[in-house]
Amino acid sequence: MIEFSKFILDNGLRVIVHEDRSTPLAAMNILYDAGSKDEDPGLTGLAHLLEHLMYGGSANIPEYDTPLQLAGGDNNAFTNNDITNYYITIPSENVETAFWLESDRMLDPDFTQKKTEIQKNVVIEEFRQRYLNQPYGDVMLILRSLAYTVHPYRWPTIGRDISHIEKITNEDVRRFFNMNYAPSKAILSLTGNIDSNKAFDLANRWFGSISGRTSKVRNLPAEPQQVKAREITVRRNVPSDALYKAWHIGPRTGDDFYTLDLLTDLLAGGESGRLFNRLVRELNLFSEINAYITSDFDPGLAIISGKIMRGTDIKTAENELIKVVEEIKDGKVSDTEIEKVKNRYETSTVLSNTNILHKAMNLCIYELLGNADMINTDVLNYRNVTKKMVTETVNKYFTPENCSTLHYLSDQLTR
Repeated sequence: MIEFSKFILDNGLRVIVHEDRSTPLAAMNILYDAGSKDEDPGLTGLAHLLEHLMYGGSANIPEYDTPLQLAGGDNNAFTNNDITNYYITIPSENVETAFWLESDRMLDPDFTQKKTEIQKNVVIEEFRQRYLNQPYGDVMLILRSLAYTVHPYRWPTIGRDISHIEKITNEDVRRFFNMNYAPSKAILSLTGNIDSNKAFDLANRWFGSISGRTSKVRNLPAEPQQVKAREITVRRNVPSDALYKAWHIGPRTGDDFYTLDLLTDLLAGGESGRLFNRLVRELNLFSEINAYITSDFDPGLAIISGKIMRGTDIKTAENELIKVVEEIKDGKVSDTEIEKVKNRYETSTVLSNTNILHKAMNLCIYELLGNADMINTDVLNYRNVTKKMVTETVNKYFTPENCSTLHYLSDQLTR
């Protein structure tokens, strides 16, 4: 059981503290309820660019990293479709440094046109290296735009196109910050060797005076139900053909989330997964194969992807993949098989929650989802999944008309 305390500042900032005296360190996590889904469709990539710019110093602190390193701390951040997340680990006696740094850049980051242009160039180069110049790098650009028609999940976090990043101005950055980095849209968690009362006092001291900015009201278009199969074929200079199939599923807080998570673990839980055993080991159709859910806050995707062996027809490989899914639809799965998957999940979750930084992140995420105490019920929810629930869920979602398929073919094979 992970015990924690929680309170809310007058400006709306939520603060969660978990004491863990087994470590000399403290972890601070600050989550902003703002991701790439909050961008304008014509100007994507802002959330990710802003994450870069938040390390460019603030009105009172010219450099973010230097004082943190002098205090023995380490930090990083990430942006996804739903959130932007910043985190620090630091010796607990120096934890006030983390409060000072994070509160000052929430108050007034030092955005300038010069800094914006520098970071735009960094992000553009990242876009090229990760999405355009890397084998299979553009897969999610294609698959997301195929699966989604109106919801902003149809573009990746880095943006839809380099041209969007190129036209972002410093005013655009400031506007996005003011609308989305309000205290009322942030959750601060602390875990580790820190007293709860001290943590709350420090939160009040450093964050309490930040005014509650008017935040943007989120009003996202709901993705219509997909009623017809979608398919696209592309050719690229890659070493082998690849197959990607995506099915629409419910939101992160949906009733079927844990069942779908177990299902994809059942299909692709390493070398013991059904897909690997059948399609890689037995039939030698794929060189690698994976299955996962995107875990998006809004209705997301269940994805199966794999690289196909040279000389194998992609349609043959796809048909055999579908057969594996159909077997589960028909209830051909044992209680023992399901129990093994549950045991692996429980072990990995328990081990993850021994890490103070993971606990800090999870407390923030679950609080945003509705209840920080979900950190204590995750394993139970997963364990409550039954064979019947798995069969019903795979029949509900894994239908042909709900599927978007990308055939990613190798030009090299035709030369």
